[in-house]
Amino acid sequence: MATEQHSLVTVSHGPVEPLTAAQEETLRRAVAKVVELGAQTGVTTDEMIHLLDSGLNVAELLEYLAARSGEIA
Repeated sequence: MATEQHSLVTVSHGPVEPLTAAQEETLRRAVAKVVELGAQTGVTTDEMIHLLDSGLNVAELLEYLAARSGEIA
């Protein structure tokens, strides 16, 4: 857990403000869309979490899912 906290602190650029209700809703909708895209391309939520934990950033995850989407189409 200390390693996770360290990596979060490294990424942070200042004090973290809590999300507003509107921001939370936007984030929930965005995550739901990513999960839906993953399901359409055969990538489970657990697999996406593993990819992120392995060092992929969100933009790279979206590129990966888009590439898989093209393979399936």
